[in-house]
Amino acid sequence: MIATLILHLAVLYISTSASVIPQKPLVPQASPTWTSDPLPLVIWHGLGDNYRAEGLRSVGDLAQEINPGTFTYFVRLDLDPSSDRTATFFGNLTLQIAQVCADIAAHPILSTAPAVNAIGFSQGGQFLRAYVERCNKPPVANLITFGSQHNGISQFQNCAANDWVCKGAQGLLRGNTWSEFVQNKLVPAQYFRDPEELETYLENSNFLADVNNEREFKNETYKQNLIMLERFVMYLFSEDKTVVPKESSWFSEVNATTGKETKLKDRPIYQEDWLGLKTLDEHNKLEFKLTEGGHMQLTDELLKGVFKQYFTPKGKGD
Repeated sequence: MIATLILHLAVLYISTSASVIPQKPLVPQASPTWTSDPLPLVIWHGLGDNYRAEGLRSVGDLAQEINPGTFTYFVRLDLDPSSDRTATFFGNLTLQIAQVCADIAAHPILSTAPAVNAIGFSQGGQFLRAYVERCNKPPVANLITFGSQHNGISQFQNCAANDWVCKGAQGLLRGNTWSEFVQNKLVPAQYFRDPEELETYLENSNFLADVNNEREFKNETYKQNLIMLERFVMYLFSEDKTVVPKESSWFSEVNATTGKETKLKDRPIYQEDWLGLKTLDEHNKLEFKLTEGGHMQLTDELLKGVFKQYFTPKGKGD
């Protein structure tokens, strides 16, 4: 009975979700214009979190401490924190990202900035990359991702014992990953990628196959927008047990049967430059960073170092 109730609640939430603003046509943006003031910072949180979370707010405080005057914007899909958390499990990513694109473009401070810096925690990292690829207005100067699933996941994470929203999502996910309903409604399913089911993935993936430019048609706008980044920095957690495979944080592909890892530079997505990652790398704008600990185990010291190295205006950090 409980499982049935969870499923019904999940479906009810999906069916009553508010509509979002349609995505605008893709137009390449100009390169960022540097100023002596710190650029605004956009932060997108991960699965099961919400934009009002205390830990997330402390990150904004650290950004302000290192670069006084930093305006921080926390991405949200609903003003109600509980609904914003639910939207990390349920929703159509194409529409969610379109909503974020519209919200940022209309924001009175962000819309007038020459550029913004961006940090994506866990799934928020690949979502911010999708923002860069699909709209990028205002443009992102430096994109930093922590434990993100850039090459997808091949296993869904476990839920806490009393996390009924997570359990409701899991009930729909298992055994139905590639159904149209799940691909349009369950967020983690939309970046699920099993190399052993590659053709099924390419045919049915609602999100990841598109933003990774893996299908036969390559969206040149995605590449042109991504190569405008001043820096794309990807952090991988050394003991990450939540993201499977953890190497996805560096765009690596891992064979689930043999455990063999194919690194980004050995994959067609890099060698044929589908997204512009090779171009960024050749201009020393692509960085692979390893940090100790499990998923999202971040220290103030690490974050302060990131803010100082990548977000301090030129001339002020010398």
